[in-house]
Amino acid sequence: MIVEYIRYKIAEARAQAFEAAYVTAQDSLRASPHCLGFELSRCHDAPDHYILRIQWDSAEGHMEGFRKSAHFPPFLAAIRPFIPDIEEMRHYDVTAVQWTR
Repeated sequence: MIVEYIRYKIAEARAQAFEAAYVTAQDSLRASPHCLGFELSRCHDAPDHYILRIQWDSAEGHMEGFRKSAHFPPFLAAIRPFIPDIEEMRHYDVTAVQWTR
């Protein structure tokens, strides 16, 4: 498994439209067998910052499986207006240091 983090900076005037775009885009993520889960979080301390966390089966599953599938075009169409607002988009390997209650 690999985790993709996408950091956005979204002006308050666009926040509602941004979240609505991901309500639409989540259908494509849910439909992909390569997507294991996701969450969109808004920063409590700086509300113009968001982080999208997506768990993929692998980097290849994301880049080759999802991005070359029929699920990607509707995903991209939904979030396209917010691509210029991306501050970081990277894949991270999960380490053994973790805990959940």
